[in-house]
Amino acid sequence: MGGSIGVVGGGQLAWMLAAAAREQGVELHVQTPELSDPAARLATSVVRAALGDVTATRSLAQRTSAISFENEWLDLDSLAPLEQEGVVFIPRLDSLADLVCKRRQRQLLERLRLPSPRWFPLEQTLTPPAPAPTEQEDPALAGASDGACEAAEPALPLSPRLPAGFDFPLMAKAVRGGYDGRGTRVIRSQAELEALIEAVDPSLWLLEEFVTFEQELALVACRDHFGAVQCYPLVETHQHDQVCDWVLAPAAASQAVEARARNVAVSLLAALDYVGVLSIEFFYGPSGLLINELAPRTHNSGHYTIEACRTSQFAQQVRIVSGEPLGDTSTTLRGALMVNLLGFETSTAAYARQRQALEALADVHLHWYGKRLARPGRKLGHLTVELKASGAAERVREASLRLAEVRAIWPLPAARTP
Repeated sequence: MGGSIGVVGGGQLAWMLAAAAREQGVELHVQTPELSDPAARLATSVVRAALGDVTATRSLAQRTSAISFENEWLDLDSLAPLEQEGVVFIPRLDSLADLVCKRRQRQLLERLRLPSPRWFPLEQTLTPPAPAPTEQEDPALAGASDGACEAAEPALPLSPRLPAGFDFPLMAKAVRGGYDGRGTRVIRSQAELEALIEAVDPSLWLLEEFVTFEQELALVACRDHFGAVQCYPLVETHQHDQVCDWVLAPAAASQAVEARARNVAVSLLAALDYVGVLSIEFFYGPSGLLINELAPRTHNSGHYTIEACRTSQFAQQVRIVSGEPLGDTSTTLRGALMVNLLGFETSTAAYARQRQALEALADVHLHWYGKRLARPGRKLGHLTVELKASGAAERVREASLRLAEVRAIWPLPAARTP
């Protein structure tokens, strides 16, 4: 295929992008702060700089035909002059504008009438109640005073109050920068709400209803320069301490639920005129299918595609950024279980013994990211297990047995939250 593309970011997503680029004969250059970052090992070249360094991004553009992003923590205003100078960003910056901020995500979903949890800005809890009517406004109050000239009561600090129709518990989310449980909190009481407001800038947080769900689902979709759209299978995800623990592909979900998820993806891609890979997290339960979050990039829920699909999510992003048409997203396996290898201690160990034991398991593929420091909950690698069962119920049972094999070698970290 050839060509040269750039990625702002050097973590594990960029590392897997770089591996996919090598397989396709595409040069991939990265902008990342440290030469020890995972993607730096496989990249054609490295622009060593902070991710927000626009001068460095301009230098990256001089080596490439187009630039993509590893994550959505972007300052679009600072990048806009580069786009005006002719730098090609994929996705385009205006397609990203409603996705890099969770508040704008929610407003986008409301405009498109796509189902998502009810929400409100955190600062709305500080809105004072409407003033009581005055004598002039309400004649019934006339004469209520004894005519004495009394000083007004000093104003007291407002106690935050929830909008009508909301109650605890609620999920608090930072509008930018949250990932792997960071930037999210469960708010169970008035006291916890007040503590949150004391600790953060309320204008940078929102509150959502706490959703009761039966499954967490995810879908990776993609759209190329020619307007073609493809979706990978709907998968089930499971979280540990708000970090993705494992992914089962395909999900044990009805055709109607999968069709609804695909329709949501197509609607979003078309409305945003989006070119690139878009990942959608869902809740499924008594309220039906609700959109939890949108990520304008490759996603943890799609790692299984490296082994299970003819064109992985990473190869797909390389193709799109290179200007090529989409590759075939059909599956090559009956099913797959992707297990994240989360740090369970703070250490600089290489975990050679555990990695060897994992690789010795049948029908597994280990991806080790090569990070220098392990800490509880940090994603150090992942394992994809090929599943043989053909039926949904049988696949769930097989996945449970295989997960137990992995956990016997690689334990989960202790939960940080109760």
